Amino acid sequence: MVSIAINKGPQNVAMLGIGAYRPERIVSNAEVCETLDSTPEWIFDRTGIHNRRWISGDETIRSMSVAAGERALKNTGIDRSKIGALVLCTSSWLKLTPHGAPSIAADLGMNGIPAFDLVSGCGGFCYGLGVATDMIRAGSAEYILVIGAETMTVGLDPTDRGTAMIFGDGAGAVVIGPAEENGISPTVWGSDGENAEAIAQDVDFLAYMNKAQAMQGTDPQVEPIGRMSLHMEGPKVFRWAAVTLPRALSSAIELSGVAKEDIEVFVPHQANARINELMKKNLGLADDLPMANDIENTGNTSAASIPLAIEEMLVTGKAKGGQLALLLGFGAGLSYAGQVAVLPPAPAEPSF
Repeated sequence: MVSIAINKGPQNVAMLGIGAYRPERIVSNAEVCETLDSTPEWIFDRTGIHNRRWISGDETIRSMSVAAGERALKNTGIDRSKIGALVLCTSSWLKLTPHGAPSIAADLGMNGIPAFDLVSGCGGFCYGLGVATDMIRAGSAEYILVIGAETMTVGLDPTDRGTAMIFGDGAGAVVIGPAEENGISPTVWGSDGENAEAIAQDVDFLAYMNKAQAMQGTDPQVEPIGRMSLHMEGPKVFRWAAVTLPRALSSAIELSGVAKEDIEVFVPHQANARINELMKKNLGLADDLPMANDIENTGNTSAASIPLAIEEMLVTGKAKGGQLALLLGFGAGLSYAGQVAVLPPAPAEPSF
C-alpha cells in the first residue's frame, strides 16, 4: 500500500497580533428610542449598553474587514506574503455567491490564497480561531488571518424590542501562527439544532423572493414586502445559555490544562453585560478579574465582538499581551465555542 505524505505543522500556535475597525457613527440609547418604544435607562439596565457603532457613508462589511485585517498585519509585523489562508467569520455578508473572503484577500494584496467564509453566528470568531489553529497544526498553512466582521444593522428591525437596541457593526482580526510556547488551547464547541429557531431570520430567501415576485404582479392578496430581519426569542436563548455555557466554560478550562486560578482575563461574547457578569460569578472567577465590557459602547457585534473586546482591553490597559484569557462565543445555531488563549501584544495601531 502506498502511504500518503503528511505535512505536520507546529504544535505551538498563538495569536501574534490584532487589528480592528469601529464605524465612525456612534448611536446612543436616546437615538435608538426615537423609533423604539423604550427608554435609555431601561436599555442600559437590561443590556449594559450605552452606545453602539453603526456603519454610515461608504463603510461596508468589506471595507471594515479590510481595514481590520490591514491593522492586524501591521501590528503583527508579519509580511503578508507569509499568510497562507484567510478565514472570514460572519453572518452578514450580503451575498451567498461570491462569498466574502476571496474579495477581502484580494483587497489586502493576497489574491490567490485559500479564503473562505465561516458562518456560525455570534460564536463565529471562536469557531474560526479553532479551525485556523487546527489548520496550522495540520500543516495546511503557516500563518492565517482570521477576521470577525458584521454589519448587523443591515438586517435590523428598528421597532423590534428584542434586537434593535442590542446590535452594532464592526470588525476585528488576528494573525495566527507558530509560537515558542502554545498560546491557544483545543476548542470546546457544540450546538443545539433542536432550538436553532430561537435566533433566526424572519423569512427564508426563497419565501422572500417569491413574495417580491408576487408584489411585482401587484397581487392584492400579498402583503407589502418588508425588510428581511433577525428575530430572537430572548427567554429561550437565556435558558439555553444558563444551562449550556457554564459547562462549556468549565470544559474549556479543563481541556486547556490550566487551573481556573491561572485565568487572568475573561472575554465572553458581548451579548449582554448582565449575562456575562452572571457567568463570571457562577464560574467562580475572582471579583477583580478583568472582564471584557466592550458592549457598553460598541453593542453586540456578533462574530466581531470577541476580537473587538480583546482590542479594547489591550488598548485601554485593562489587559496586557501575554496574559491568559478565557474566550467564549455563543449565539445563533444555537452554537458555542471557547478556548483558553494567550492575548496578543497591544496594537501599535488601534481602532480608536
